[in-house]
Amino acid sequence: MTFKPAIWFPIAIILCAVNVAAVGFAARDAEPLHAGIHAALAVAFGLWAQRMRRHARGGETQSDMQALEGEVDTLRQELAEAHERLDFAERVLSQQAATRRVDPQA
Repeated sequence: MTFKPAIWFPIAIILCAVNVAAVGFAARDAEPLHAGIHAALAVAFGLWAQRMRRHARGGETQSDMQALEGEVDTLRQELAEAHERLDFAERVLSQQAATRRVDPQA
């Protein structure tokens, strides 16, 4: 059985769209790790679809691959920064929650 990009390209687009929608649902339910995983999957499926389309048009050049690697590195950096901000926000919120507790003896 051979790999048929004509079949897999629409599947990759649909999977990308489903994961983008799932990011919204996971974020609405306040599940940042779940939302992050769906965001990463959406990016991966989107990049896969782009690669299949480029390959169908005549192949990729070395500069295209380098540009894609640069985009992936940028996305990784942005995701790492988002995780750092999330960790900071969680620490601040937990500190505020600890200071707001009422002493039962008072």
